[in-house]
Amino acid sequence: MSKDRYIAAKQKWAEKQKARGVTARATAAADRLPPGQKLTTGFPVLDLGVQPSIPLPEWRLKVDGLVAKPATLSWDALQALPQVEDVSDFHCVTTWSKYDCRWGGVAFTTLYELVQPDPAAQFVYFTGYDGYSTNVSLAQCLDDDVLVATRFEGAPVTREHGGPARIIIPKLYAWKGAKFVSGITFLAADKLGFWEVRGYSNTADPWTEDRYA
Repeated sequence: MSKDRYIAAKQKWAEKQKARGVTARATAAADRLPPGQKLTTGFPVLDLGVQPSIPLPEWRLKVDGLVAKPATLSWDALQALPQVEDVSDFHCVTTWSKYDCRWGGVAFTTLYELVQPDPAAQFVYFTGYDGYSTNVSLAQCLDDDVLVATRFEGAPVTREHGGPARIIIPKLYAWKGAKFVSGITFLAADKLGFWEVRGYSNTADPWTEDRYA
């Protein structure tokens, strides 16, 4: 499917769900499996129809915005930072979830400490090599399970799943975790990302089924 057709299909799907009256719940569910989700043992691939190939020597991650020490990290520089592993569940807005995903990479908090954001910074805007973008509050990014992931189940993150590096934010729907990540910008004011301007929720909480704006 072409990029334009994929985007149109996703927008149409969101509009149908809203027409059915699917809205965010007032009270979050306590179950491990969020409401409206089904478990899968596979790992479906959803993207914009663009899977850029970035040679590791050319890969860069720019971290900027309201920070004291902006940085542009090469692949080797990213790998030289402290590495962590985290096991978390993965929830896609298209109603599938996958339990116990083992990710490895650099904790977002490590980058936070590296660039030293200004106190005025309250939001984070992620961009990808595929032209994708998404926005998350800084408070949510500072959870200890938020990663710049470079490994999945002990192996490098594959190109189809957003490698060589992607963002993982387990407590939110997965569209908030940019694949092919190229930029992390700290902002004082919120800035809507790719799907957010196309009708998807700005906050994306799976346990309240907060799927659509």
